[in-house]
Amino acid sequence: MNILLDTNIILDIVLERQPFWESAVRLLEAAAQANLTLYVTATTITDLYYITHKARDRATARNFIIDLLQFVEIAGVDKTTIIEALHSQITDFEDAIQESAAQQNAIQVIITRNEKDYKNAVVKVYNPESFLQSL
Repeated sequence: MNILLDTNIILDIVLERQPFWESAVRLLEAAAQANLTLYVTATTITDLYYITHKARDRATARNFIIDLLQFVEIAGVDKTTIIEALHSQITDFEDAIQESAAQQNAIQVIITRNEKDYKNAVVKVYNPESFLQSL
């Protein structure tokens, strides 16, 4: 199974945001044990760098992304992704990009803490806890 991790899930890990950190870490561990393929979008990588650099420092941001790339694949964001997102029924543009990238990369599931933002999604959407329960 291919799974797209929304930016907020990865930020929960790198910034150790409570109370979300533990379920995000358990999600990554469960995905590794179940041999699931994890993805993030290219835009997530740039957002992670920017936010982590501001919250921590440049070295932390860089090193976290280097480590993350050992566990995740990158779903590209190109002109087609953007055009599809602009015409999406998902009203939050960043989330529409996430879903468009998921569809273009045969990703079956998006995991996010903002399920309500994906109410019009075609791809199945879970929060970390509900996904862990579904395994």
